[in-house]
Amino acid sequence: MENQLAAGCVIMASGLSRRFGSNKLLAEFCGQPMLCRAFAATDTQVLAARIVVTRSAEVKALCEEHGVPVLLHSLPGRNDTVRLGLTALLEQVPGLFGCMFLPGDQPLLCRETVEAMIGISGWDHETRLERQKETEREIFRLGHRFKNDPDPLVGSPVLFGRGYFSELCALPEGKGGNVLLKKYPEHVHTVYIADRNELADADTPEALAKLEALARRNG
Repeated sequence: MENQLAAGCVIMASGLSRRFGSNKLLAEFCGQPMLCRAFAATDTQVLAARIVVTRSAEVKALCEEHGVPVLLHSLPGRNDTVRLGLTALLEQVPGLFGCMFLPGDQPLLCRETVEAMIGISGWDHETRLERQKETEREIFRLGHRFKNDPDPLVGSPVLFGRGYFSELCALPEGKGGNVLLKKYPEHVHTVYIADRNELADADTPEALAKLEALARRNG
């Protein structure tokens, strides 16, 4: 992507899966561990770098098997996952202009959606010259509009401009990037998708089974 400013992605894989009963990211989904769906969704040239942040040795081994960069840690909070992932990406790409945070448990999220979120941000060289300070302070989140309903469904992934990097590295204990969405609502843009199921997470075996049935039905 010659004219695209560098964006990275942190794949969030440090959850405890309490509601699921076991590590849901390793649960089978259409013949492979569910986390592999996040690998596929982020396997795109629009991302300058990506990294999985996890507390699981098994997840680390899966990432290494698939050639996906991974950071294993033992810290407790979501803020730790955000900080560690973003810091690791900045070490790889110091000129990173935006960072996407993508949960590993949304198996119907598509690569095309990830690419659209990066593209709709307008982070190209021409935009940078015209309104660099503004684009540095933009946040993009994924959403779906229901017919005749003024309140959209919103969720992850979320893409932050570099103007938020310092705050992302200093989030309150146990908190994630949602803190900044609430703090700066005027800077938040929603990228709407047609299929609400891309926003769905597999927090329970029952939810995973429903999402897998949808995936198989849609081919």
